[in-house]
Amino acid sequence: MTDLVTFGETMALFAARRTGPLRFARDFDLGLGGAESNVAIGVARLGHAAAWIGRVGADEFGDLIHSTLAGEGVDVRAIRDPGAPTGLMIKGRRTADLIDVRYYRKDSAGSRLSAADLDPELIASARVLHVSAITPALSGSAREAVRHAIAAARSAGVLVSLDVNYRRALWTPEEAGAWLRETVGDVDVLFATEAEGRLVAAVEGAEELAKALAALGPRHVLVKLGAEGALELSGGTVRRAEPYRVTEVDSVGAGDAFAAGWLADWLDGADPERRLSTACAAGAFAVTSQGDWESLPRRADLSLLRQPADGVSR
Repeated sequence: MTDLVTFGETMALFAARRTGPLRFARDFDLGLGGAESNVAIGVARLGHAAAWIGRVGADEFGDLIHSTLAGEGVDVRAIRDPGAPTGLMIKGRRTADLIDVRYYRKDSAGSRLSAADLDPELIASARVLHVSAITPALSGSAREAVRHAIAAARSAGVLVSLDVNYRRALWTPEEAGAWLRETVGDVDVLFATEAEGRLVAAVEGAEELAKALAALGPRHVLVKLGAEGALELSGGTVRRAEPYRVTEVDSVGAGDAFAAGWLADWLDGADPERRLSTACAAGAFAVTSQGDWESLPRRADLSLLRQPADGVSR
């Protein structure tokens, strides 16, 4: 039995070591990145059993993804696809403050994910199914896999969590909005930035937006406000959390960390205030170093953000 099941595409990640146009980069760090596997790692680091399902190429990058996730304690259900490569993500830093991310995932193994790749018994035995709106944008079969998984989870009484995670390179706002409006009524937890939430409901103001989204069905609506923190609407009550002040190095993966922190505390039975605080803390940790998931915290790390900021841990 696992606490959280998630699935989607995880890619090999090449991150340029120098700032400037990618064409001048000569050295890259090799890693991996994927919204759903980031959440799985984050939940595992916070003390819960997490499983990730996905397709990878029968190549070195697929091996890297499998071994790295397994090394982080994630139950890896990777289908090796000999007919398609593992997708690639290239990350550069155009300026000190501007990160340039490019995806090469057309016809990748991950885009060929289908409902047949899912384990209905694994989903039914979990406490949480977490999906993102990246996956349905990859292909028709991946979209059907998300629909199938949500239906299976709901039949089994499993909490369904959805992170909007909008990617404009994959589909238009109109396409994403249409799919989201069809889907959010079937989920229990919805994570979105204000801009992402407005793909579904054209409402101004974070609290008003959260109420409009909750009216569509989700019991918990989390609106991420960046430097202003976050808010949660659940049980008819709006709660706000202030952000943790850290030095931002790389913001990619912060939303995944936020979701992992919230879901881990929900699995612990924590109260809404603690869930929201942990989510913000996890998101803060995620931006403090380069990489999509490397800085995701463990439980012992969370208290570090509340210590005096003298820069020394003794």
